[in-house]
Amino acid sequence: MKDFKSLLKIEFHRIFSNKVLLAIFFGAPLLYGFLFGYVYQQAKVVDLPMLIVDEDHSPLSDKLIDAFQDNEGLEVSEVRYTSGDIAAEMPYREYAAVVTIPQDFEAEILQKRHPEVRVDLNMANILNANIASKNIQSVLMTMNAGIEIEGLKKQGFSPEQARDSYESFKINFNKLYNSTGNYLTFMLPGLLAAIMQQVIFLALALVFARDFEDNYFQILANTNKRSVYHIGLKAVPFFILIPVMWFLVSGFIPYFRIDADIFNLPMLLLTILLSLASMGIGMLFSIIFPSQLKATELLMVISTPAFVLSGFTWPSLAIPAAIQNFAQIIPLTHFLNGFRKIAFYGGDLSSISHELGLLSIIIAVSFMAMSIILHFKIKKIRSSGEVEIVS
Repeated sequence: MKDFKSLLKIEFHRIFSNKVLLAIFFGAPLLYGFLFGYVYQQAKVVDLPMLIVDEDHSPLSDKLIDAFQDNEGLEVSEVRYTSGDIAAEMPYREYAAVVTIPQDFEAEILQKRHPEVRVDLNMANILNANIASKNIQSVLMTMNAGIEIEGLKKQGFSPEQARDSYESFKINFNKLYNSTGNYLTFMLPGLLAAIMQQVIFLALALVFARDFEDNYFQILANTNKRSVYHIGLKAVPFFILIPVMWFLVSGFIPYFRIDADIFNLPMLLLTILLSLASMGIGMLFSIIFPSQLKATELLMVISTPAFVLSGFTWPSLAIPAAIQNFAQIIPLTHFLNGFRKIAFYGGDLSSISHELGLLSIIIAVSFMAMSIILHFKIKKIRSSGEVEIVS
């Protein structure tokens, strides 16, 4: 036990003497937390620039333009009377949409000829295009309904009769779980979890790889022959440091006023298992690849696409089966599935039992693999009888 404490002090010294590790482990979560929080702080996309080509110049077209200007999601950047070369202007203006009101628009409506309003969407940014399309449809449908109702009133219908004749049935959308469509609530928790997984991956990828590179592991191997002993020696400092980082990162949720229930027992257990699974994979790569650069580079291959593959933003049902299977070995996939159930659906431990089970399997498999591989490395060093002193 005395030797373990002495070696543990050395481990803390080696961790805090590694400036790259400190910058990654302590700096990245906090820096990216503030960065992404402020990026999405507006919570929803507003004032998307649009161009209106008014070929009609009528009171009705002016009324339609006013309706577009009153919509918070859209900003009428320009109104012109001829279209010009929109394709040539798009790289400079980057309109989210171009709405063309045709010539004789008002006259054809009065004659019941059903003119066509053309909407050109800029699909280079699909998110902006979808939001612009939704707001444009809302304005046009409202205007269309208003015109129809006014026409019925002119035919002698009372306002109530005109409205009831046009509106055959009512539609009521009830938005559950993030009812305001707050993009900050949707994106930031998932991004923070992805950052923490990547930070743990990279930090643990250095623990054994660094020892192999500077020959310090030869000293450790001759102090104790049990692989579990050395795994515990490397893990204990992070059992202390990782909870500190989770505590700091979790503060972004109330700081940015995100409506998510995360301070509860199911979330605590889910977070612990994510941390252990990430530690297991990071440490396993550190043992298999005795090079800090190679271990971190290979872990980046896993961690970089993890957020996309998790199904958090793009539905898993739309991802090919082979890629879905690969995503199952990434702890973040199961954490984010469980996170949504707890934070937004108000689930309990039973609702995330599947995710907890899969994370436990990742932990068990990585621990067994670490123990076996490390056992043979220790045996090889001890049988050689050579001990080099770390410089």
